[in-house]
Amino acid sequence: MRWEVNNAEAKMKLAVMQPYLFPYIGYFQLINAVDRFVLYDDVSFIKQGWINRNRILVGGKPLFFTVPIKEQSSFRKIRETEIAEGVRWRNKLFASLKHAYGKAPYFNEAMDIAVRVLSAKTRLISEMAALSLISISDYLGIGIKFIHNPDSYNNSSLKNKERIIDICLKEKADEYINLSGGKELYSKEEFFAKGVGLRFLEPKEIRYGQFGTDFISRLSIIDVIMFNPVERIRDFLGEYTLS
Repeated sequence: MRWEVNNAEAKMKLAVMQPYLFPYIGYFQLINAVDRFVLYDDVSFIKQGWINRNRILVGGKPLFFTVPIKEQSSFRKIRETEIAEGVRWRNKLFASLKHAYGKAPYFNEAMDIAVRVLSAKTRLISEMAALSLISISDYLGIGIKFIHNPDSYNNSSLKNKERIIDICLKEKADEYINLSGGKELYSKEEFFAKGVGLRFLEPKEIRYGQFGTDFISRLSIIDVIMFNPVERIRDFLGEYTLS
């Protein structure tokens, strides 16, 4: 576990996020910025969200890749949502990645991770998405404790922000860090009243070469790994501001 010292006092930093499949680099900046990361999968599955899909670069344009779901329903929790059976969709996705990135400098490294995750023997999208996060974090050398059992908090009766604060208290977090999109959801005053600091992470603009085409930002981390060595990606992980 990593600790950051501020004013001679160690602070435990926590983040809580739904598990996304191979998300953009800002998600990994958040993982790298905290000591514990709660995979929040006992909330409703969102259709057309980021749980089972993301974007890659195909012919100079962003294109979605998707892990098909057996029965999509916003009335079903993420952790209850099953992946479609069969290998056809996997083979099609692998072929798409090879077609899109076969000439990328780090194709083999990125493809090894993608194949390992997408071929995993799991029937649940939450487990596959979590594996994508853990595998990428391991590849980048991010040392962190993932928590994948939100039921243990016994707080499902609480509303969204009250539940997050309760998780912070039970994890004894000094500070909760959220991506900047949470500014409309969370109040620093409400967290402070419970003795928990709240800060928002805003990724800076990150650019790198993509086959010489106009740069397309916020693609899946797969795109970042295809074009960059680990050392450079680790530098990217620190390219953000906290407010």
